[in-house]
Amino acid sequence: MREQLTSAIFFQALTLRLSALLPFELRGFEHRRQGRLTKFHYGHSSTHFETAHHPGSGRMEIGLHFEGDAELNQAAFDFFRSRMVEIKGALPEAELEPWDRGWSRLYETIPGPGLSSHLADTTATRLAAQITTLQPLLNEFWRTHGAS
Repeated sequence: MREQLTSAIFFQALTLRLSALLPFELRGFEHRRQGRLTKFHYGHSSTHFETAHHPGSGRMEIGLHFEGDAELNQAAFDFFRSRMVEIKGALPEAELEPWDRGWSRLYETIPGPGLSSHLADTTATRLAAQITTLQPLLNEFWRTHGAS
């Protein structure tokens, strides 16, 4: 049986492991933990990467969330939908969908029955792959929508 970590220790370990896995130019993320989730972003908190533990389903969600106003969320959804073939080439498990409150997300889930060191490693690896693949596209999105 694997050790169980508290949420605080799990997400602290995840953040440290993520930083070590990213190329130097992507290590400058901002992050904020809220209970069983942590949000990571690069200056636009309404479009952030998120890891969220769902103990009821025994899953860990890892994804890019669009949680701005409705117009921004729809523009981001359309932008990423037009690139899903490219995205799926790098992230075959990724799914894009409209979501709660007019938001949308590009995400995957992995088994996560409990918070463990192994799950922190796996989550950090998957999140690093998403950030490395999606952040350049997100930068392009922001350039085309009047932000740097």
